[in-house]
Amino acid sequence: MPTETQQPPAPQPIADRIGFARLTKRAFDGENLFPLWQELMTRVDQDAASAGEQLDLALITQLFGHKQAGLSVQTETLAQHQLFRSPCASQHPQMRVLALAADIDMGGNTPIEFLLETSGIELLTLYVVDGVPLPDPLPAHDLAIVIASDSEECRGALAKIAARAPTWPAPLLNPPHLIGHLDRDKLYRLIGDVDGLDIPATIPVGRDALAAVAAGDAALADVTQGVGYPIIARPRGSHAGFGLARIEDQAALAAYLEGRIEDEYFVARYVDYASDDGMFRKYRIVVVDGKPYACHMAIADRWDIWYLNAGMAHSASKRLEEAAFFHTFDFGFARRHRTALDGMIERIGLDYFTIDCAQTPAGDLLVFEIDNTAVVHNMDSPELYPYKPPQMIKIFEAFAAMLEHRVASRRQSVA
Repeated sequence: MPTETQQPPAPQPIADRIGFARLTKRAFDGENLFPLWQELMTRVDQDAASAGEQLDLALITQLFGHKQAGLSVQTETLAQHQLFRSPCASQHPQMRVLALAADIDMGGNTPIEFLLETSGIELLTLYVVDGVPLPDPLPAHDLAIVIASDSEECRGALAKIAARAPTWPAPLLNPPHLIGHLDRDKLYRLIGDVDGLDIPATIPVGRDALAAVAAGDAALADVTQGVGYPIIARPRGSHAGFGLARIEDQAALAAYLEGRIEDEYFVARYVDYASDDGMFRKYRIVVVDGKPYACHMAIADRWDIWYLNAGMAHSASKRLEEAAFFHTFDFGFARRHRTALDGMIERIGLDYFTIDCAQTPAGDLLVFEIDNTAVVHNMDSPELYPYKPPQMIKIFEAFAAMLEHRVASRRQSVA
């Protein structure tokens, strides 16, 4: 207990901000955010900007495509202030969630604002940064959730949270020790033997080793633990298809390396997952409290597919198939792959995560990535995608219900 001369530290004030969800939605809808950027820059130049405004400025700068400049503003802001409040749908929220984030680019933390935007649950985000200890006491909250990713940039934040986890004063969801299994070279070891599942081994390989293969001085199998052509290669730590390529032979590997500068890569065997019609179908599944939900389905004539390059907005037939995927998910896809999904969910153990996957011609579930930070949103046009809002609302409500249940269970246990 503090003595008369030892006062407890004053809690850090909460900085309000426009937030990730609202700014991203405005950009997604095509709004010109440059006037807002100019306004915030002027306030910064006049030394009149709040910490929340500075963090919004950092995000807008990243949305403009200037990642490093935005991160620089963000890091400078977080060195001085770490606690932020997102807009809440209720003026009198009955629950406060504390999200534990890392100082990383805008795709490196779970975009939890989308999940809670209409819930009436108050969201505080505490950034866990190098050189700044976690506050003691922690900000008042009913439940905490780790939203940092399994990446090199988040290692320090995850370690700091993990050290405090055993004495956390509220339920702590998505704990760091479970997030630490999600990086590509660890994930296949965790779930690779689950029945009904195909996940190629992901092998970390240095640039020098790949260059030796490209030059003919080494065999591919010798540096990839037996993986042969064709292979999938990507820079280590990359996401959203950045630097992703299918490499058919030695000449293609040489050409790939000529266009890259990274020192470390992930290599995996290529799996042809085309359907009988020659099209590729990639699914995103959201897992909330152990239950899988359909999130989206992308259809394209290319293997390196994600939703934004699949042309879904330009094809009524693709959207019709995605709508059918949503409507039949529980008794169709989820039942067909129940063994694989149940096995994965048990092994992963997280309260909330996403699965990017496909079906192989043999009928197995092909896993590309499992993540706790993928974007799950309700920004798409309801006129073009009328089937999406009900599905997204179902996911958001399940997420809020999970939080409420965990808080209620904790209160009952200590009553």
